[in-house]
Amino acid sequence: QVQLVESGGGLVQPGGSLRLSCAVSGFTLVEYAIGWFRQAPGKEREGVLCISVSGGSTYYVDSAKGRFTISRDNAKNTVYLQMNSLKPEDTAVYYCATTYYFCSAQRGDYDYWGQGTQVTVSS
Repeated sequence: QVQLVESGGGLVQPGGSLRLSCAVSGFTLVEYAIGWFRQAPGKEREGVLCISVSGGSTYYVDSAKGRFTISRDNAKNTVYLQMNSLKPEDTAVYYCATTYYFCSAQRGDYDYWGQGTQVTVSS
């Protein structure tokens, strides 16, 4: 059974950092790209960035560039999202999802999703 479990969310002050983890079980990540999406209250779920099979990153929101980085550890079947210089507008539920081989900004291209982890940026 495929399962994705996000962790690492929480409440952080503006300018702070968080590292989200996405632990995958049920299959190996070697041939899968992993995307991080987020959904703020009252808004559509949007792609944030994705890491390809080769480890390259693709950003889907300009505001994440220079602040967020994504990495993967295939041996641990885990993907990480390091978020620095957090802003209140980053507040959302963050989801990880898998897609075969190539990154995509389209939610429909992703096969498996985690349940999400809440990130709240507030003073």
